[in-house]
Amino acid sequence: MAENRKTFKIKESDSGEVRVADEVVAIIAGLATTEVEGVSSLAGNITNEIVSKLGMKNLSKGIVVEVLEEEVKVDVAINIAYGYSIPEVSKNVQDKVKSAIETMTGLTVAVVNIRIASVDMSENK
Repeated sequence: MAENRKTFKIKESDSGEVRVADEVVAIIAGLATTEVEGVSSLAGNITNEIVSKLGMKNLSKGIVVEVLEEEVKVDVAINIAYGYSIPEVSKNVQDKVKSAIETMTGLTVAVVNIRIASVDMSENK
């Protein structure tokens, strides 16, 4: 394969193997995160913020995935909507991300770390 992305094997059989790019796991985590009530948006570095403003939405911004053998460690940076409980929203994000990754890839999620980057004071999500 002539890919520059880091990939890992999730299944091997007589028919062949299934490999997934770490970016795919990050996108799964990003989608799961944005479905949680109280999450205003994913937080990202300045490059990701500029890319978003240009209209190219990056669903993995603010997500760092580390795959160690068959376990995944996920770091998620979010902007939380004002008025929501940070511990409650964080727990919901952890549960949703863990469930989505494990269901879609079969990998075990060891840990989901949440970083609250900011509080969104606007009224719209």
